[in-house]
Amino acid sequence: MFDAYIICGTPRTGSTLLCKLLASTGTSGDPHSFYRRQDVPEWAEEWRLPGRDTMGELEFDVAYVDAAITAGRGGTEIFGLRLMRENLDELSAILDRIFPGLASDRARFERAFGRILYIHLSRENKLAQAISLIKAQQTGLWHIAPDGTEIERVAPAQDPQYDFERIKGELDELEAYDAAWNVWFAAQGITPLRVGYERLSADPAAALLSICDALGVQPPNADDIRPGVAKLADETSLDWMRRYRLDAARLAP
Repeated sequence: MFDAYIICGTPRTGSTLLCKLLASTGTSGDPHSFYRRQDVPEWAEEWRLPGRDTMGELEFDVAYVDAAITAGRGGTEIFGLRLMRENLDELSAILDRIFPGLASDRARFERAFGRILYIHLSRENKLAQAISLIKAQQTGLWHIAPDGTEIERVAPAQDPQYDFERIKGELDELEAYDAAWNVWFAAQGITPLRVGYERLSADPAAALLSICDALGVQPPNADDIRPGVAKLADETSLDWMRRYRLDAARLAP
């Protein structure tokens, strides 16, 4: 039996879909990106933690970890956390301040959260992933519900604009982050449960049931599983992939 799980991902791999699926079970915690640095002040305010200027750094770190664990359990016995590779080192440094002297990231994580199932969420089609990320950044729309209702919009609507160099830059960065997860798993002696975006998006119920089985929790009835997030890919996405491949071939040495 696990005490916690960490969804180890990169942007646009279906992590919001997976988090909502896990939260909907009522047995598998309520995972969020509690350690996305730009969101920390909002979480701290939601949890009514004292202001950072009223306490020392270590005191705030301890209070924040305790509050995150409570929130991430969502009234269940399991703590859920979504962690992007870009935030891994920062979280490890925070836990090192709280639990000094431990020999590895894995030891620090387990000291904080208990026995952890690591879930590596990745996307085979990295070009589609990069395009999805750029479109979200440009349009301001990050997630929609299956009925088309907007779930998360962070900026006013704008039309997306194809940009070869920007796509190439994001593609390179996403590939590097995904590879960095695998390097980290190997260095920490971790064998993660691997979940692919393509499988998750094609059959969310099957992916969720496999994770519940790995966690050792009571799974929901497959017929009752309702994905709360829909794909944003459209004809523009397909057109950009086609254009990018043509441009890449033309610019190849």
